[in-house]
Amino acid sequence: MTSITRRPVVTALATGLALGLLGQARADARNPKIGFSIDDLRVERWTRDRDYFTAAAKALGATVYVQSADASEQRQIAQIESLISRGVDALVIVPYNATVLTNAVREAKKAGIKVLCYDRLILNADVDAFISFDNEKVGELQAQSLLALRPKGNYYLLGGAATTHNAKLLRNGQLRALQPAIDRGDIKIVGQQWIADWSPALVMSAIENALTANANKLDAVVASNDGMAGGAVQALAAQKLAGQVVVSGQDADLAAVRRVLAGTQTMTVYKPLKRLADAAAQLAIDLVRGQRPTFNSQYDNGYKKVDAVLLDSVVITRGNVDVLIKDGFYTQAQIDGK
Repeated sequence: MTSITRRPVVTALATGLALGLLGQARADARNPKIGFSIDDLRVERWTRDRDYFTAAAKALGATVYVQSADASEQRQIAQIESLISRGVDALVIVPYNATVLTNAVREAKKAGIKVLCYDRLILNADVDAFISFDNEKVGELQAQSLLALRPKGNYYLLGGAATTHNAKLLRNGQLRALQPAIDRGDIKIVGQQWIADWSPALVMSAIENALTANANKLDAVVASNDGMAGGAVQALAAQKLAGQVVVSGQDADLAAVRRVLAGTQTMTVYKPLKRLADAAAQLAIDLVRGQRPTFNSQYDNGYKKVDAVLLDSVVITRGNVDVLIKDGFYTQAQIDGK
């Protein structure tokens, strides 16, 4: 009799505890806490992502805690651990180094935290989802834009930091566009380099060396982002070659847009960041609430096939800079430097 009378009490306590926890989970799901860990807020592009994402998440009822790793993998790991301790419901991460966050993600998952990779995929980790632009397509657009203007000649490839998965995706796309011309002998890759931290200063040195090695005979520089394009243009300008050598870019940084208008940078790729941030905020909250998001791709990150949302981007040349104004990305006064 004693054991029979105790069982309902234990069951009732367990049921009450479970309901209490469920109620707490539902409360968190209604007003989730999101940790946003960003590679480096000193870079213009990421400040926009932060502002757009924070506004979108708040409009959906979430609280956002933002951390900047300032290009330090150890700082980012420590900050992620701190966000886990704060009891966030989701982590949205722009990784500085895609290969070192396996343990941090494991700890987050143990704590029941959803992990979303923002713009860059984390490798070898049990992440829940990935959202970005189609970076292989971005690389393809960069190379195609230059090939259309310089179908023959010497090409130099500037890749981003080898620690970021995106840099390799961009290179894949660039080579997909360039390979047929390489195979025909129309273009020659006279050099290529991965640039630590996507540093314009390191790019300047690389392009100076490439110009020296090739007697200033460079026809195209496939730069993977606008910061590196700026470094390349500076090196070219020192040899009075700015505007003669075609140069690609990405991110539609303000300085790059002005270079495009001036004719020293051939193109940039505009990635509508508000669209990315809005979609990422909704995706993070859907994951917390247990709702099934709509994905349009998958990436193998070495641990699993990660469900992904990939967005389209836009090539910006001198002829369509007004797209950025119509989209509210810049004002005409900003572009004019007023």
